[in-house]
Amino acid sequence: MGLAAELGEVLGDSARVLTQPSVVERLSRDFYWYSPVLRPLLDGKHADVVVQPVSVDEICAVLRLCYARDVAVTVRGAGTGNYGQAVPLCGGVVLDLQRMDRVLGITGDGVAVCEPGARLGTLEGAAREVGWELRCYPSTVVKASVGGFLGGGSGGIGSVAHGGLRDFGTVRAIEVVTMEAEPRVVLHEGEAVHEIMHSWGTNGVITKIWLALTPAVEWAQVAIAFTTFEAAFDFSERVAKDAAWTKRLVTVFEWPVPSFFSPVKTLVRDGEALIFLLVAEAQREALVAEATAAGGTVTFAAEYAGLKSSPLLSDYTWNHTTLWAMKADPAYTYLQCGFDAERAREQLALLKREYGADFLHHVEWMKNGAGTIFPAAIPVVRFTTEERLNGMIDFCRANGVGVANPHVNHVEGGGRYRADNVQLQAKYRNDAKGLLNPGKMATFEGPGLRVQGSGARSV
Repeated sequence: MGLAAELGEVLGDSARVLTQPSVVERLSRDFYWYSPVLRPLLDGKHADVVVQPVSVDEICAVLRLCYARDVAVTVRGAGTGNYGQAVPLCGGVVLDLQRMDRVLGITGDGVAVCEPGARLGTLEGAAREVGWELRCYPSTVVKASVGGFLGGGSGGIGSVAHGGLRDFGTVRAIEVVTMEAEPRVVLHEGEAVHEIMHSWGTNGVITKIWLALTPAVEWAQVAIAFTTFEAAFDFSERVAKDAAWTKRLVTVFEWPVPSFFSPVKTLVRDGEALIFLLVAEAQREALVAEATAAGGTVTFAAEYAGLKSSPLLSDYTWNHTTLWAMKADPAYTYLQCGFDAERAREQLALLKREYGADFLHHVEWMKNGAGTIFPAAIPVVRFTTEERLNGMIDFCRANGVGVANPHVNHVEGGGRYRADNVQLQAKYRNDAKGLLNPGKMATFEGPGLRVQGSGARSV
């Protein structure tokens, strides 16, 4: 009996075992093509079969079978990641969790309990119905899954107030299934969640999540243009760092980045830097007045009507900014940077002097785990060669700018790997044969599997 037939038998439903080549290929991809380095490495990589479980028992059955047959398993959320997290390097099975999408409840103290395939946008809506909202979410909120966000994400809209996904106990607990002869269901609570978070599904299959929320706020969207990037940066810093402002988003774009946003061109002033903000609706008029007094031109200010707002300013922030840039010119790609809260102006100026228009500033203000508000950034950079791109990364780091490299295809290289190795230790406990997303945890030393279409072996 072939693998697909065996999987259909253990599920008791062959309709949820997908083998059509075009479907398997589509569900073996994510947005790795944002990177001109990852694209040639990952193009053509795909699973042999896709399985869509609907319960923990079914996941255990699939992993039990794959363990016995030494078949690789790559877990997939919604496929909105940018680093090839969900691209299988060794064929095998893609475990597609999109059918496990229930929001199981929201506790009275504001903790959402949900399955991994629940969409963040759906959870945001459910939370707001009972007076809560997400602490942070990516710009792909409408499509992204909660499990995928925990497995491969780090922060986003809301991080200026609540930090990243790893900060301030936002993730209270995670339930995972191990890859063993007899899979175990293991609950990780408190600090133990860091063993699983941002591990790309390499050390356990997330099956249930407890996610802390924050009290809901009535928001307003505001766009402000300034004649120079320096003036825009100064005003954005004032808003970001002043605790008197209730905010969810403070984003700054150097010109010509705003020119890439063709659907909202009426919000853009030719040649000027632009700020997008989400602030409390009760503070909208005060913010407009302060921005005008600071020399800014308010090009848009309106009450926020949720994720169906038109325009939805968050659709142009975080890594959606990169997408708009690539639509304008396919030569653009991006980096992920963290600037020094005190030296940022000096660092920004050094990069501009070194690379000019090939390094366009796009700043996202956020809070770190120590409570410091600092300028993170997803600059739009022009790609010519991998060597020059690596040179940009080296230049950043030499000048104190942290870089989480989005052009590598393993957990350790992306800047969210734990220095205490708890993710690696969990890998050895939960997947000693290295069958979960093989090739994506570079420090793991195990039996390994041969990478599809390559003479190299995964590590």
